[in-house]
Amino acid sequence: MSVTSTVEENHQKNPSTPPEEEKKKRRWVFWDRRWRRLDYVKFSASFTVHSLALLAPFYFTWSALWVTFLFYTIGGLGITVSYHRNLAHRSFKVPKWLEYLLAYCALLAIQGDPIDWVSTHRYHHQFTDSERDPHSPKEGFWFSHLLWIYDSAYLVQKCGRRANVEDLKRQWFYRFLQKTVLFHILGLGFILFYLGGMSFVTWGMGVGAALEVHVTCLINSLCHIWGTRTWKTNDTSRNVWYVNIDSNIFGLCT
Repeated sequence: MSVTSTVEENHQKNPSTPPEEEKKKRRWVFWDRRWRRLDYVKFSASFTVHSLALLAPFYFTWSALWVTFLFYTIGGLGITVSYHRNLAHRSFKVPKWLEYLLAYCALLAIQGDPIDWVSTHRYHHQFTDSERDPHSPKEGFWFSHLLWIYDSAYLVQKCGRRANVEDLKRQWFYRFLQKTVLFHILGLGFILFYLGGMSFVTWGMGVGAALEVHVTCLINSLCHIWGTRTWKTNDTSRNVWYVNIDSNIFGLCT
């Protein structure tokens, strides 16, 4: 069974348990639930990235440090300019070749394919900090930061099908990326290993990818718990200056 078929299986099933009832049960991320194939894939990818980051000090070179900067910059621009602003919010339009190029850069940041990422983000804005928010900090800091990623069934129960990204599903390129995402990531790993061995792999796909994913996740967690509020809104979003310095370089803030 392919990763794509698993994704479709996860998101084409109607919620079996109302969100209110699910919240009463209090879902535990790592136990007392059924793990789906997609959850294993995402957890394995996250575990690999963080393991590589921990190994990075043993393979340090100055050239590898530049690889980290390059990986972080390209991935950050891809996530924020493509996934976030261009695809999720439709803030601007660019020629198709450039749209696809930016989306491919985002794919290499190891945060999922465009259909998956954009759908989740659109649901987040539709249901911000409510019981149907995919990653509300009301369910705990670590849940909103990272753990929600590994529980696809819970996302389905809260948000239902991925019916909010039909504009992306109609385009062959995004369907292609959804079907082949793992091959692109593995291909990137082989290229880095060929160019610089484990040094490039650990500092690129390890440190670079880990930094990028945690900056993205801090917007979901930390920036909804601590910080200042300039405007009174119905959600819990806040301004955290040290996160803003980094995220505003790429326009990551929502």
